[in-house]
Amino acid sequence: MLNHNYFNELPIESYRNKFISNLNLQYPFINVNSKFKSLCSRNITVITIGNMENSVLLSGAYHGMEWITTLLLLKFTSRLCDSINQKKEFFNMDISKFINSRGITIIPCVNPDGVEISLRGPKYAGKYYELVENISGGDTSNWQTNARGVDLNHNFNADWEDLHLREQQSGFTGPSRTRFGGPYPESEPETQAITKICRENNFSHALAFHSQGEEIYWNYGKNTPEKSEFMAKVLSSVTNYKVCFPEGLAVGGGFKDWFITEFKKPGFTIEIGKGKNPLPISDFDSIYEKLEYMMLLSIII
Repeated sequence: MLNHNYFNELPIESYRNKFISNLNLQYPFINVNSKFKSLCSRNITVITIGNMENSVLLSGAYHGMEWITTLLLLKFTSRLCDSINQKKEFFNMDISKFINSRGITIIPCVNPDGVEISLRGPKYAGKYYELVENISGGDTSNWQTNARGVDLNHNFNADWEDLHLREQQSGFTGPSRTRFGGPYPESEPETQAITKICRENNFSHALAFHSQGEEIYWNYGKNTPEKSEFMAKVLSSVTNYKVCFPEGLAVGGGFKDWFITEFKKPGFTIEIGKGKNPLPISDFDSIYEKLEYMMLLSIII
């Protein structure tokens, strides 16, 4: 396994890129693709392992202040790669044989600009500095959106028009630190990257990691597959996370909603941890311990 202090660090760009680079060097069986870029030209890195004809997607950090989900996915990737490399069992499963039939695609940080802004302040928004400074008043610790104030998890084309109307009724009429879904669906390069990746791959199902609440969302409209609820209950059974339904402005426009609508395949939102966002780094170990087996199950069910 990688000997790296990443999991004692915050997931700023330099640490994240170095960790992924080291993964790529140590494990030649993985593929790392950094062609997709954020609004500020930061990497939206895609890591793939195994049979990509039959793959599962795991993604995180759609919201800047939910950066802890990036740590979760990178540690899981490292643990998975170590198990494959050493041909040792991972929860009594030989993953090195399993990946011949099932692939894993991991996007640790969908919103790298938002993460950087949340952790390091407005100056890391590049040419959008003044916009971020004016919206945040200089305090970006609870920044969710991308560099131009668009909430990526409100920017997907799943009843976007209805959600946009509800945003306006709630006072979110323009760039904001949260809940503004942009001028039109898929207006943002980050959203465009994820939808393109999904359209070019045959993902059997997809999980999007958010924080917080210890909840699993699985349902969206008439295209929700019948097996989705069963899969959610399986994931719940090993975590004690509650299987439930989102409410209010959390309904529509999100990645899970779009994935289910577009492909008629299971899509899940996993709200990790419990407390107040941003969850503290001190919570990371306990969150990871609770979710590692669930993440492994999520790629084999």
